[in-house]
Amino acid sequence: MAAPHLIVSFASVLPEAALAAQRDLVLPNTRALLAALTESARDSADELSLTPPHERALARAIGLTGDDGHLPLAAVFAARAGIEIQSDGGATAWGLLTPAHWRLGTDQVGMTDPDALGLDESVSRALLDAVRELFESEGFGLHYQHPTAWFVTHPAFGQLRSASLDRVVGRNVDRWLPADASARLVRRLQNEVQMLLYTHPINAEREARGALPVNSFWLSGCGTAAPFDWPSGLQLDTSLRSPALNEDWFAWSRAWGALDAGPVAQLLAGLRQGQSVRLTLCGERAAVEFSAQPRGLMQRLRASISRPDLPALLETL
Repeated sequence: MAAPHLIVSFASVLPEAALAAQRDLVLPNTRALLAALTESARDSADELSLTPPHERALARAIGLTGDDGHLPLAAVFAARAGIEIQSDGGATAWGLLTPAHWRLGTDQVGMTDPDALGLDESVSRALLDAVRELFESEGFGLHYQHPTAWFVTHPAFGQLRSASLDRVVGRNVDRWLPADASARLVRRLQNEVQMLLYTHPINAEREARGALPVNSFWLSGCGTAAPFDWPSGLQLDTSLRSPALNEDWFAWSRAWGALDAGPVAQLLAGLRQGQSVRLTLCGERAAVEFSAQPRGLMQRLRASISRPDLPALLETL
């Protein structure tokens, strides 16, 4: 089995309101693990990059390359879902289509976390069938995966740069919409889908019972399918994602505690058993990887009498 490698998304967050929660975290296993490991790699950008640090870290871990906003992760997730990602004619370009609720404000359009819509399979499939003709008439191929994930293929995705859904939730969508020539078809389809779903019976029923309508979609993970290798020991933990995106810092702190007591504790146990473990902590700007590295006597002595400044580390992510 490959060495355990845990990638943690949203290990750190940027809003000022989160700093107190971040500094008050009590994570004994994380602190002990970091004291025994050495920083081995750091990937920094800024919070406006199209591809967030945890997706960049995942791509590196599976041997996938690409520019910002152009990592073909949709094809990776489709392959792991058992979908054939190569066509008879060669590599196919894929995207991840997420049904969404766009909320209209006084001066901007924001996106609600799709997981908060409470979609089930029957409703999601019915919505997919409702928009299918719009897509297929333009040469798109559609594949249902689960209520908030539909895979879509189209040659244009080979060149299209797209922002991760995790960049857009809770923010103004205009900042993240693709603007190049290859995105014109996508923008037109977004408009047509919005018009079609505006009066759809499913949304009428949802609004009648106080639920948010599904009135648009988000496209992400675009790119041409490429070879990748997902190591058996690799785990991407997204348990901090939902509370972070919804700015629920109490829930985020509790989720960090559960992560510390679960996957991180397992990683620490593996290290003590002689496994060559890796931990990658990702924020909104940077990802830092820690691994077991040979240490000199003085380094081992320092590690035995000190603990890393976890809040300071998290604030660099």
